[in-house]
Amino acid sequence: MIAELNRLIELVEDSLTENLHVPVVATELGTTEYHLRRMFSSLAGMPLSEYIRRRRMTLAAADVLGDGDLLSISVRYGYGSTEAFSRAFRSVHGVTPGDVRRDGGPLRTQPQLRFRLTVEGNTTMDTRISERPAFRLVGHAARVPLIHQGINPHIQAHIASLPAEEHDRLKGLGNTEPAGLLQVSADVDPDYAEGSELTYLHGVAITATAGLPEDLHAIEVPAGTWAVFRTEGEYPATLQSFWAATATEWFPSNPWRLRPGPSIVAILDRADDFSTATCELWLPVEHG
Repeated sequence: MIAELNRLIELVEDSLTENLHVPVVATELGTTEYHLRRMFSSLAGMPLSEYIRRRRMTLAAADVLGDGDLLSISVRYGYGSTEAFSRAFRSVHGVTPGDVRRDGGPLRTQPQLRFRLTVEGNTTMDTRISERPAFRLVGHAARVPLIHQGINPHIQAHIASLPAEEHDRLKGLGNTEPAGLLQVSADVDPDYAEGSELTYLHGVAITATAGLPEDLHAIEVPAGTWAVFRTEGEYPATLQSFWAATATEWFPSNPWRLRPGPSIVAILDRADDFSTATCELWLPVEHG
């Protein structure tokens, strides 16, 4: 995967003044757009679209400092108007093209990325591959922003809004793996951008043929393969560090790639105050 990402960086550089067709690039690299975008954002710390915008505006700064008219520069970098170009320019540099022409700056540079795999082996990853038939995830859903580190207060508030007896009711409905009460993230932005919205469902897994209570939300999950990571320790820090390690250590070292679908966290055991927990992280995968 590291080689594919570095080839992607080269293709970005070759197409900074034109549109890069990521689905076509992914196919040429022998992977999928979904996996390529997720691995890029996880390893680069920014969405692919944001990296492309920063690189374009880094190059555009030199043109802005020249004598060309702003409309021609805007069109060269794929913007239909000077207003749209100016917004993109300001989002990267913090100033408008006019400010730069008058004052010469300030300018912010996005260097060209280069991915390298550092093999440390300091994280033991307890993993299994599970083939699952189609099933349903049922429970209470809400739209929440994606937060990469720490407790998500929006999710916390959603769970706290449910009465205690509802948790017991959900537990009674669950009849298949993943077992127990589940934390489900679905409809996630492929770029995995911080602050982007996702569907969070607090619920359980039931078989595809089980009855569905009318007052619950449902996510239909087709049959497929899952990578299941078991974690133990401080919650949610340990779980989040393992989630990051799947991108930096596990996927680059294994012949699997992410496929579209919900990410599921099963809480197997926890301290009374939820300071520590034993969890299973279920990620939908396919053979690369």
